[in-house]
Amino acid sequence: MSHAPHQTTSHFPLKDFSSIAYLLMEYPRVSESFIINEIYQLERMGASLQLFSVKKPKDAKVHETVNKIGAPVTYLPSVTSLSGTPFREWLKTNLPAFLSAHCAIALRRPLAYVRVLGEAIGMMWRYREPEERHPRKVFFKEFLQAGAIAHHLLNANPFIRHIHSHFCHGTTTIAMFTSRLTGLPFSFTAHAKDIFLKSLNPGDLLQRKRRRATFLVTCTDANRHYLNTICPDGAPIHTIYHGLAPDVFSPTSGSPSQPPLILSVGRFVEKKGFACLVEACRILRDQGHAFQCHLIGDPGDSVTGDMTPIICSMIEAWNLQDVVHLKPSVTQAQLRLRYQECTIFTLPCQILDNGDRDGIPNVLAEAMATGLPVVSTEISGIPELVTHRHNGLLIPQKDAQALAEALAELLRNPALRTSLGQAARETICRIFDSQQTTIRLKTLFDPLPNNGSYDATTVPHESVCHG
Repeated sequence: MSHAPHQTTSHFPLKDFSSIAYLLMEYPRVSESFIINEIYQLERMGASLQLFSVKKPKDAKVHETVNKIGAPVTYLPSVTSLSGTPFREWLKTNLPAFLSAHCAIALRRPLAYVRVLGEAIGMMWRYREPEERHPRKVFFKEFLQAGAIAHHLLNANPFIRHIHSHFCHGTTTIAMFTSRLTGLPFSFTAHAKDIFLKSLNPGDLLQRKRRRATFLVTCTDANRHYLNTICPDGAPIHTIYHGLAPDVFSPTSGSPSQPPLILSVGRFVEKKGFACLVEACRILRDQGHAFQCHLIGDPGDSVTGDMTPIICSMIEAWNLQDVVHLKPSVTQAQLRLRYQECTIFTLPCQILDNGDRDGIPNVLAEAMATGLPVVSTEISGIPELVTHRHNGLLIPQKDAQALAEALAELLRNPALRTSLGQAARETICRIFDSQQTTIRLKTLFDPLPNNGSYDATTVPHESVCHG
């Protein structure tokens, strides 16, 4: 039996062909609203997309923008876990779902197929950890997944002319293999953890990907400088901020919440700095400040680690149950209401010992677009967006006392909150408007600045922000 990738049907009229294959790990993922918005904006500008998702979404919550996207989605066959499973047993279980696609590719492009198969096997040995005795099986899994996509591109949709992947580890390895199997060029967007965690791109794997790609995109200039340091040769790197729609995150017109509400949003993982925030809340409470603090997000996973038990134990140990409240993640539409209800937004991000960090958290930009005063840390790409005492407050990372002092100043000073919030929104309108940022990405995909499918005059070159 043939096991082709599952393809969804769209509720929107599709164009006659797709020109760009977009490869994602899990679509649509609630925490990746910036990718969803990018896809939506590209379609508005005339790009024809075919989405490929390695995994089906785990979360039933969906951002409203997903329903506005017309691109069909092809989900790859699911695979079982490699961990703790002998390779032969794993292969016996999972190979049948990919066999017909690989046989077809091997017959159609035999030389390319043999080369990529050899490369995948070589990478299994080349990129294993020094203490590992066995090959790194994940690269063969990604080779199988690449074959399924390549078969689809060469048969079901022969009009694809480019492959683009988000995150520079697993999905980009698949994109690189797919590129070699099909002869199509590829590019990728590098974000944060995928750049800085060496285990995700061991050895010279990231350098190999840059040399093979036609271009790279990354979401902060700090990332671009770092990538140029560790990968000095290869495709050009472009800094393109994720962007958002400023008019979607309109400033609140209501009265400030009483008591003042401090809001923070993100997965409950160490790099978000939530433990530091809880400690700052203890300091504020002990100083006599009246406030509430809501942390909105979901637990971390086995890879990133889950800080939820630690955060809960800190809240209990310091008797903060009436002050600090953990809330589950919400859709972007619901989150907009949370921004409008709060007084201050904070995200005390930090760099972990293994190098993991955020770039520019989109929730920080969303809060700024809403006209909120923000408090964050002077790490990674955050200073590219937040200028201390102009449109927000920046503090050293991992410093609960400094965080408490910054929050206390904003709690005491409504005029400062207003001035910082107004400047924050102006900054978002000027440099973080997704219409403008996505134009830059669209021109990278176009063979010419204007190939006839998109008229640049239809999108204003200067953002118009209301409120």
